[in-house]
Amino acid sequence: MSAVRGRGRAPVAALAGVPEVGVLAGEGLTLWRGTTCLFEELSFVVPPGSCMLIEGPNGAGKTSLLRIIASLTVPECGTITWRGRLFRDEVRAGQVRLAFSGHALALKPELSARANLAFFARLTGMSGQVGAVLERVGLGDCAHLEVRRLSAGQKRRAALARVLLSGAELWLLDEPQTNLDADGREAVAVAIRQHLGQGGTAVVAAHQVLDLAAAPQSRLMLGEA
Repeated sequence: MSAVRGRGRAPVAALAGVPEVGVLAGEGLTLWRGTTCLFEELSFVVPPGSCMLIEGPNGAGKTSLLRIIASLTVPECGTITWRGRLFRDEVRAGQVRLAFSGHALALKPELSARANLAFFARLTGMSGQVGAVLERVGLGDCAHLEVRRLSAGQKRRAALARVLLSGAELWLLDEPQTNLDADGREAVAVAIRQHLGQGGTAVVAAHQVLDLAAAPQSRLMLGEA
């Protein structure tokens, strides 16, 4: 049974292996960028404890779809729901905690990695885990450095640490492996697998191969019909 539906001249999507029962769902999503329709009447469902990988060529709408799910972009039509209720309303009501990691790091460059994460952890009630998370993502030895002095890969690791300290049940990750070496890419995959194993849900826009092993996952392919 397909968990994705779409029609028209827009790029098509294909998602396999997911039942029509989920915690996160999109229904009838249509989005235009200028005179280009990225997708039309696109629908999907994501079960709890699973990851939906959004794949496709550059410009297919991967980031745009993530932003729609996060309520940062408003589509021409369609809805996003969480457990059957409008997602944006559930977020505002505190019924779901969301972690969004995009191209921007959401970290202050003049503060150290540790200071950035300590501030964020105070907001999420996870202050006691900052040191352990820094070690987990491989930043223990450079946590004292200002973020602006970190390498591109280290900054991406710090962004992963921010997600780990969010305590969120839903992760939305846009190209989380960008600028990472093999160890960093594996750290991302391990973090996602553990998140799913704890009952969390993830949606990941992935240009590179993301090895989630046997973790519950599905693929949403955006591209030209």
